[in-house]
Amino acid sequence: MKMRIFASIEEWRRGRAGAPAFFAVGNFDGVHLGHQRIFRTLVEQAHAAGQWAVALTFEPHPLKLLRPDVAPPLITTLAQRLDRFESAGLDATVIVPFTREFAALTPEEFARRILGEALHASAVFVGENFRFGHRQSGDASLLVRLGEGLGFRVNIVEAVHARGEMVSSTLVRQAIEEGRVQRAGRMLGRPFALTGQIRSGTGQGRKLVVPTLNLACEQELLPARGVYATEAVVQGKLYRAATNIGFRPTFDGGMLVVESHLLQFAEEITGGPMEVRFWKRLREERKFPSPAELRLQVLQDIDRSRRFFARLDRRRPAVNARS
Repeated sequence: MKMRIFASIEEWRRGRAGAPAFFAVGNFDGVHLGHQRIFRTLVEQAHAAGQWAVALTFEPHPLKLLRPDVAPPLITTLAQRLDRFESAGLDATVIVPFTREFAALTPEEFARRILGEALHASAVFVGENFRFGHRQSGDASLLVRLGEGLGFRVNIVEAVHARGEMVSSTLVRQAIEEGRVQRAGRMLGRPFALTGQIRSGTGQGRKLVVPTLNLACEQELLPARGVYATEAVVQGKLYRAATNIGFRPTFDGGMLVVESHLLQFAEEITGGPMEVRFWKRLREERKFPSPAELRLQVLQDIDRSRRFFARLDRRRPAVNARS
């Protein structure tokens, strides 16, 4: 069954006529391994009970409204989050428009009016560090006590640890900003990905260096400037690539670009959607004395990307054999 999307609590009430369900509640930015554990637990228990497994999430991110000066750049777009929710096996998502009126709800009001009266939650699933209500004054243990009085069960799902650290959106975000995309990928359970539309460049790269596709990103969060081994999805096909994020200092560029050279790709495309998945940082961006010297370095980057994926392909059968 394709996941259904409800754009508000009111739309959920109209579409489901007050039918009870199991809910996971949170922002779920990045949909990292910790979020995925919550969803697995939710889906298993909801389907065993013959009920829907539903994500209750918020748009925009609460800090975008309440504290825009300190709001973090988001790891995923709403479209990416919804795609990850569906891949996790959820039956539906309810998107709550986050307003100042909603932010003013106390923890008790949120539990009673939203989870109890509006959604008729049978069970609620949250992470260990879940906070809710006005000024985030409620925590997971308070929600357990409130649920007992309101007739819904609360499951606090244990966090996931990777190499001794608790996986969180904050750590994922930090790793991406530092260019440590392999570390971010371990916590996400997949490569960090940028999405957007292909846009026309200046043409200098194609003439003087190598042909590239430029991405106009939808994401707020970009990896640190540099060159990366990546994969690109264009016209429904997956290509290995080398991607540069930076200001093209050899050409005195002033605008940040995300430009990818796709291996075994010879078409000239000036538009359409593209996704770029980041596997490994190859080097930092730097200025070269001439386009010719830049081209030599870019050819080395492309070769390093090709060799990285060749090693990855050799390791994958062994990984599959152990799983």
